[in-house]
Amino acid sequence: MDVLQNEIKTLIIESLNLEGMTPDEIDTAAPLFGEGLGLDSIDALELGLAIKNRYGVVLSAESEDTKKHFYSVASLAELVNSQRGK
Repeated sequence: MDVLQNEIKTLIIESLNLEGMTPDEIDTAAPLFGEGLGLDSIDALELGLAIKNRYGVVLSAESEDTKKHFYSVASLAELVNSQRGK
């Protein structure tokens, strides 16, 4: 799971152009939005597209579950793992 979490951290940095940031600087359990990494709704759209393209994960913008999955790197990794198992 650590490998996947690092891949997701790298994907966040690359897809959102967070220049100068390294995967080690992103806390796996910290919120991605608000007080955590500080991402916004535009970032969510870009990150969702990147996750879909990289891992083939199906997301729904209206789903409460999607919001839960986008809470942290750890929750995104769980989502990707659950989708891979299908």
